Amino acid sequence: MSVCVCVCPQASLSMTPMNIFRHGADEEKAETARLSSFIGAIAIGDLVKSTLGPKGMDKILLGGGRDSVVTVTNDGATILKAIGVDNPAAKVLVDMSKVQDDEVGDGTTSVTVLAAELLREAELLIAKKIHPQIIIAGWRKATQAAREALREAAVDHGNDELKFQQDLMNIARTTLSSKLVTHHKEHFSKLAVQAVHRLKGSGNLEAIHIIKKLGGSLTDSYLDEGFLLDKRIGVNQPKRIENANILIANTGMDTDKIKIFGSRVRVDSTAKVAEIETAEKEKMKEKVERILKHGINCFINRQLIYNYPEQLFASAGVMAIEHADFMGVERLALVTGGEITSTFDHPELVKLGHCKLIEEVMIGEDMLIHFSGVDMGEACTIVLRGATQQILDEAERSLHDALCVLAQTIKETRTVFGGGCSEMLMAKAVSDLANRTPGKEAVAMESFAKALMMLPTIIADNAGYDSAELVSQLRAAHQDKKSTFGLGKTRPVSSMFVFSFFFSAAIRSTFHTLYTVKAHLFQSIKIISPHYQSKGFEQ
Repeated sequence: MSVCVCVCPQASLSMTPMNIFRHGADEEKAETARLSSFIGAIAIGDLVKSTLGPKGMDKILLGGGRDSVVTVTNDGATILKAIGVDNPAAKVLVDMSKVQDDEVGDGTTSVTVLAAELLREAELLIAKKIHPQIIIAGWRKATQAAREALREAAVDHGNDELKFQQDLMNIARTTLSSKLVTHHKEHFSKLAVQAVHRLKGSGNLEAIHIIKKLGGSLTDSYLDEGFLLDKRIGVNQPKRIENANILIANTGMDTDKIKIFGSRVRVDSTAKVAEIETAEKEKMKEKVERILKHGINCFINRQLIYNYPEQLFASAGVMAIEHADFMGVERLALVTGGEITSTFDHPELVKLGHCKLIEEVMIGEDMLIHFSGVDMGEACTIVLRGATQQILDEAERSLHDALCVLAQTIKETRTVFGGGCSEMLMAKAVSDLANRTPGKEAVAMESFAKALMMLPTIIADNAGYDSAELVSQLRAAHQDKKSTFGLGKTRPVSSMFVFSFFFSAAIRSTFHTLYTVKAHLFQSIKIISPHYQSKGFEQ
């Protein structure tokens, strides 16, 4: 009797580790992955937290490459856009800051710092062997309690025009108080409020055009009730037109020269070349005649207008403006009520723009084209003056933030206190909830309250004050039911919409980093309301 023994090679192969990832891919699991996320996100928060608050520092950013650009700013979104990050959690915070900037316009630093502080607290809880799902459950309940406290503390002056106007001014002042223009915030606050009021509640910031011109000081900046285009009028053309009919186009007006690419043309003499040039000119002349049939006295083209068509427009008494950039053409079409066109065979289908007066004006050493009496009455232009390009760029970013916040406040008129007041108010509500909650979720809630209290702490640290003393006094004041106390020499107030957005965005990114599902967004912004100064305020 014989016995046959077979050895199966699959048994030995099953013990060999299988690599299912592409060559060069890295894999992080469990605690290592969480630790990597914590470190990346906290590093991003530490990077921008020194810019938080009215005494925050500016950062100098130097771009790479041969033509490196220097940027001086304390805007969180601008700083985070300029840095390259590889850490996934850090990228979440960077993207969150961009969304905050796009949706609200301000609070980009606050949202990043709050998310980083929450993750710093989460790291400590993980080290205590508290499961991430327990942390998330506690933080969700804490978020609801904080949101409810914020709603109860909100004040609505939407029905009182005088108080609401003052709220808008205070919001603009507080938004600009942490910017480069803080020493001229009264001047720029008035500009921002006047510009937003011209929108008549539409919130369409495209109607507000910002032009930067070197020279003068920041206080020389002004609001012009019209539209300014940073271009020049063609040669020998009218420099002033009343009751203008404007055709806005995006078409090639440079075919008066021979442009034959990818082909070879043989001619017997130079006379044949002249015939080709003549044919090109005839084509251009026909095109100009089709344009003139629209009954216009002003032609604005996004592309170049060469010498020959420019002469034809001048002979017809039509003002021709060339090479108006894409944004300039889009905004001009919006404010004049016209449409951008590329074909001219059917004048009856083309919608022309209209304005009462077009003329050249001088700002500094440059000539600009001024459109007044446009169809869109809310259109206006803010002209910024400054000594250097860096100052102008930062002033534009600061003013953009203020305009965005004011536009949102007009839609959502509720306001809450700033200067750490709202954060401390929410922290107290969360702490009270933690005291009533059994189990480990209460520990997570306490950490949530600590993260909220870090915002006034960082504001005080950046100002050079004793943050431990000030925050302890502020916490004691709120425990004593003085819920309107905050940090500052004047009383800050915040737009409910902006404050809630940054609050929920921070919560959402934190949950995302802890491998949880989506969280609801929440938003807010800070202003100063003299209406409440009579109730007492301590620094």
